[in-house]
Amino acid sequence: MITQGAYAVEPWTVRETDLDLDVLAQSESVFALSNGHIGWRGNLDEGEPHGMPGSYLNGVHELHPLPYAEAGYGYPESGQTVINVTNGKVLRLLVDDEPFDLRYGRLVSHERTLDLRRGVLERVCEWTSPAGTTVRVRSTRLVSLTQRAIAAVAYEVEPVDCRTRVVIQSELVANESLPEPDGDPRAARALKSPLEPEEDFAVGSRLRLVHRTRRSGLRVAVAADHVVSGPEGTTTSGESNVDVARLTVTSVLEPGRRLRVEKLVAHGWSGARSRPAMSDQVEAALAAAAHGGWQGLLDEQRAHLEDFWSRADVEVDGDEKIQQAVRFALFHVFQAGARAEGRAIPAKGLTGSGYDGHAFWDTETFVLPLLIHTSPGAVAEALRWRQNTLPAARERAAQLGLRGAAFPWRTIEGSEGSAYWPAGTAAFHVNADIAAAAVRYVTATGDTDFERDTAVELLVETARLWRSLGHHDHAGAFHVDGVTGPDEYSAVADDNTYTNLMARANLLAAADVVERHPERAAVLGVDDEESAAWRDAAGAMTVPYNHDLGVHEQHAGFTRYQRWDFSATGPDRYPLMLHFPYFDLYRKQVVKQADLVLAMYTCGSHFDDDQVVRNFAYYEPLTVRDSSLSACCQAVVAAQAGHLGLAYDYTVEAALMDLADLAQNTRDGLHIASLAGTWTALVAGFGGMRLDGGTLRFAPRLPEQFSRLAFTVQFLDRRLRVEIAPDKATYSLSAGRPLTISHHGEPLAVRPDSPVVRTVPPTPRRSAPDQPPHRRPNSR
Repeated sequence: MITQGAYAVEPWTVRETDLDLDVLAQSESVFALSNGHIGWRGNLDEGEPHGMPGSYLNGVHELHPLPYAEAGYGYPESGQTVINVTNGKVLRLLVDDEPFDLRYGRLVSHERTLDLRRGVLERVCEWTSPAGTTVRVRSTRLVSLTQRAIAAVAYEVEPVDCRTRVVIQSELVANESLPEPDGDPRAARALKSPLEPEEDFAVGSRLRLVHRTRRSGLRVAVAADHVVSGPEGTTTSGESNVDVARLTVTSVLEPGRRLRVEKLVAHGWSGARSRPAMSDQVEAALAAAAHGGWQGLLDEQRAHLEDFWSRADVEVDGDEKIQQAVRFALFHVFQAGARAEGRAIPAKGLTGSGYDGHAFWDTETFVLPLLIHTSPGAVAEALRWRQNTLPAARERAAQLGLRGAAFPWRTIEGSEGSAYWPAGTAAFHVNADIAAAAVRYVTATGDTDFERDTAVELLVETARLWRSLGHHDHAGAFHVDGVTGPDEYSAVADDNTYTNLMARANLLAAADVVERHPERAAVLGVDDEESAAWRDAAGAMTVPYNHDLGVHEQHAGFTRYQRWDFSATGPDRYPLMLHFPYFDLYRKQVVKQADLVLAMYTCGSHFDDDQVVRNFAYYEPLTVRDSSLSACCQAVVAAQAGHLGLAYDYTVEAALMDLADLAQNTRDGLHIASLAGTWTALVAGFGGMRLDGGTLRFAPRLPEQFSRLAFTVQFLDRRLRVEIAPDKATYSLSAGRPLTISHHGEPLAVRPDSPVVRTVPPTPRRSAPDQPPHRRPNSR
């Protein structure tokens, strides 16, 4: 487990000043680079030692059988798992015939730095070989945000104390040996050497490998070119076979002289294009990258990130760790979606193989709200991917006997990949989450073309699902029975409040959008009777409420369940799902992750202030946070309820989920939704930002640990800057026309170059609610 002190606390970098091989896999996730299309884990340049090798192309996966003790109708037949594609980042080093391997000899110093402003991973180390020769190695790595197919490495070696023969082997490696995965052995067999060779090439400084996946039939091409700088007498030679292409560079160096290799790597994949076409594609990408060369890539990367930070940066005064953590979070979330372009944003991004590389509802509910206000183009692409998977979603709905589209709980290519139906098939709320993201994107951008071409279809097909899934009872109330909400410790329940409120919004949004776009509605076969039925269902939607307790129920009957016996649950019994049967969890009052509390954030207009306070006090002692998705939601609602100290503690937990490896599984990849949740906790929690209809509302209040919080949001072609001090908030427009917003309920007109300042009202004094024993957030 990485401790909080593993990385130096600096505002714009994540720096590791020592190499701990015991946590190498976790650091590989932290130092991963991506552009949403290519993902390179932060493996050492030489390839070994490693925790888990990882080179990913978004969407490239293999199929494997799903395990079932007993077959059942509608169960998915095969799973999808992201695979480790051809690795282009390897640069092996030999020093006087000794392999440069940090497990041997003496490591004098080793430092790696993730530069969040420049978008590069830098490494400097000094090593003495078992034979006593000391060398200094420097490398810089990037995955281009401007040239989608390109990643690159610059690698330098110099002797420190004596004349040294140096050999660098730059490689493309396919079908690398990987650690044995946990779980289904059939999946492990299916994923062993998943790439079948089709072409290998090594001529001059150029390398290329083309492979095809065995079962999913996807073709992968990776090519590399090199610029070599060294003293006179430096030689190069190339060779290739089915799984390795190698350029060998040999030189004799005097102390202080350097051998430098700049390596450009191009990637491509397709399920339809031919082998020659794929070879040509990556060769063309290399030619384009070579035009500006290594320095051109560096310059483009920095300029691209300067533009991003100008519209996305969050400034936190008073807490250096949170300042570093939120920038780390923004950087990785931006990377995850920057060039995904028609593909999903997986739960781990492209930083590891956790969750088999699948995308969940996390993307639409946690990741896209951040990107909507900082990088909206990535959101449009993510939602177009959902639209492109509608054929599979319609097929799934029909299989379940429903109308419209049933989007999958987990997937890579659009079909359902969950073998556990209570947390898969029954978790229908994913459909409303997608609809909500489409509505928020259109509201925040005014993109009417997207609304017409993409949002209408998403909203119509999800509304049809809800209307066929739910039913009116004899009194006319509308119910959605037998579903699983966000809390996976309460499965297959009736009238989950989060699901019903999100479905209600989905139905109303669909009815509204078909009125604005009657031509598209006609193409989709929507008539007045169908849209009226959506409005009827929305108006009659059941929202369970316990009048005796004065709280909303997470689902119908939840508050009458027996409470979980927390007194008999020791600290070593968490997460509960690994120590207790789901049968027991499902019939008790215990909450894995924010559910009703999440509803108070996403559907806030349905709850008044007193209800927020009472609901939060009721559910807080039941919520064990056995999911990384919970802390940020609890932070937002705790701040709204006036518990700023507790909100701060939850913000810290969300922010340090990966930098401190709090869940002890960062080795499998970063928690992209929790990283996005850091922004949510700060902006929606302490900034109090809500998007209510077409208006941005703010209700800022700072915890005592912060002396200042500042952030920028994009909204309707405006760039609004919000700066919060303990006693006042300042709103200013750095770009765009005047904008009307709300500050603690007061309408404000904000004009360019004319900041508006308002007093922050005092926070009501309330006793903070308890948490389950052993599950309180760590207080700083």
